[in-house]
Amino acid sequence: MLEKLFKLKEHDTDVRTEMLAGLTTFLTMAYIIFVNPTMLATTGMDQGAVFVATCLAAMVGCFIMGFVANYPVAQAPGMGLNAFFTYSVVLGMGHTWKVALAAVFLSGLCFIALSVLRVREWIINAIPTALRIGISAGIGLFLAFIALQSSGVVVDNPATLVHVGDLTSFPAVMAALGFFLTIALVHRGYKAAVLIAILVVTVIGVLFGDIQFAGVMSMPPSLAPTFMQMDFGGALEVGLISVVFAFLFVDLFDTAGTLVGVATKAELIAEDGKLPRLNRALLADSTATSVGAILGTSNTTSFVESVSGVAVGGRTGLTAVTVGVLFLLALFFAPLAGMVPAYATAGALFYVAILMMSGLVSVDWRDLTEAAPVVVVCLLMPLTYSIAEGIGLGFITYAAVKVMSGKGRDVNISVWVIAALFIAKIIFL
Repeated sequence: MLEKLFKLKEHDTDVRTEMLAGLTTFLTMAYIIFVNPTMLATTGMDQGAVFVATCLAAMVGCFIMGFVANYPVAQAPGMGLNAFFTYSVVLGMGHTWKVALAAVFLSGLCFIALSVLRVREWIINAIPTALRIGISAGIGLFLAFIALQSSGVVVDNPATLVHVGDLTSFPAVMAALGFFLTIALVHRGYKAAVLIAILVVTVIGVLFGDIQFAGVMSMPPSLAPTFMQMDFGGALEVGLISVVFAFLFVDLFDTAGTLVGVATKAELIAEDGKLPRLNRALLADSTATSVGAILGTSNTTSFVESVSGVAVGGRTGLTAVTVGVLFLLALFFAPLAGMVPAYATAGALFYVAILMMSGLVSVDWRDLTEAAPVVVVCLLMPLTYSIAEGIGLGFITYAAVKVMSGKGRDVNISVWVIAALFIAKIIFL
């Protein structure tokens, strides 16, 4: 049955590898189960209900991505989008969280419409080869930056924005140990190297008393405080149209960048440079976004941490389905899921960053009109803390340098349209 559903032999994989990949991906993104409720709770939402909504929305997205699209890409409420929901729409603009949820729901419906009409597929397939390489490498650098932050190796500084943290702190030392252990195990041929390193560091954290054992099982909190609590009256106001568009715009390119990056690393790109079954994959996050809003959480999107599962052999939707099952189980095993600290996954993310940057060798560095947009994407993704912003500025750079260099014919109409949309976003949003 699994072979028929996911075509495991065709993708040169097996059930054990796919499930291991799913577990690895889940461990690297399990932080969202706790970060998302904590962040959205600052808007006045019930934290327990958001916890349940986060797990269920992730499960729905993963199941659609796995069963329908057959991609090893996991879904969950996205970082960045939840920050926009909390700090911009609610706390910044003064709207209620119920209005914000309605805006998320409407953006999800727009996503579905664009997916059915294949507009999103057209946008992603229109990305030039150079930018695809840059997107993949940029996501890698973004993951590396997240890893350095979560482990305390890089901290904020009012004068220089970033600064080296306390390298003797326990999280920094453990993150380094996890990274070194991952590299060593990979070099020795251990297929489960990433997972082993995460578990070893977590166990060490428990032994040293840095991680408290909080029990094994607990019943899920009630979903009632956030279920179907959307305020469409407020969301349909003229002033909220830009908010719906902003949710739509950011999620569109976050997903586009993640799908291209993960699919490239998993070697799922077709010979013509396009992603097979792309429209089905795009329907996964758009549907999950609307479902998530109904349950009570911000936009659901494809997670860049899916690359960690690909790194240990994940190639089919069985990886995503495994992640979905684990999110469902997390409802009952929340204490155990919360024991994996950020520094335990930091080393794994840094290792994945190395893998994703390897594609830069394919860039024609002698042609500056190709190389410059790649560098822009790579640097601005982590420095703006946004996959979408990095992609947008990369498109603008690609179009601008090609035209100014007398290579305007290399720029197809889709690139012009996307670059123009990003310019409009910068000016008006």
